[in-house]
Amino acid sequence: MPIKVVIAEDEFVVAENIKALMAARGYKVFSAGDGVEAVEVCRKERPDVLLLDILMPRMGGFDVCRVLKADPATKNIKILMITALDRMGDIETAFQHGASDYLTKPFDQEKLY
Repeated sequence: MPIKVVIAEDEFVVAENIKALMAARGYKVFSAGDGVEAVEVCRKERPDVLLLDILMPRMGGFDVCRVLKADPATKNIKILMITALDRMGDIETAFQHGASDYLTKPFDQEKLY
């Protein structure tokens, strides 16, 4: 069974590029354009990994992370924050909310695998 990945990214071009990279590697990929949709897709699809932007409409990435980690049905999803925010406080906040890892944009695509 392929690894399931949800990409939560509000910049369409960035989301499509990541989606193409992941699909080419054999991952089953779903996408969400905002935080609320990210929570809904994760609850429905139960992915192995969520690639999560922090700055998104309707619900930010920190809140998405907190909501998913508080839900027994989604708490085991590995969450990789992908964002342009690279201040130490942002990184600490991501880990406090349950992120598994943190990657700043722009990033080397090899770090996604």
